[in-house]
Amino acid sequence: MRTREAKPRALVMNPRDAVAVLLDSAKGGDPATLLDLDLQVLGTVEVRGGIERFHKVAIREMAEGESVVKFGEVIGRASCQIARGDHVHVHNVVSARLSAETM
Repeated sequence: MRTREAKPRALVMNPRDAVAVLLDSAKGGDPATLLDLDLQVLGTVEVRGGIERFHKVAIREMAEGESVVKFGEVIGRASCQIARGDHVHVHNVVSARLSAETM
């Protein structure tokens, strides 16, 4: 019998990803269980600050200007240093799509 993962949970879609998508809302200090697409536990990340479900959490450090990878694809670049466990969103990422559309 498979044991249930503790909530909050976060899905890592591709081994190249720098972010995971939270399946449950999380508060600062919560350990989010990282799951792969087969729902196997990959580890945990401590959430820094509150993050709503379906938002991204950093699963590794990212330097300013570094590519942000989700689903194995570059979705943008870090506009500042992003720590492991940080909320990854428009406040710290410049969208690759937005950049292409405005050029």
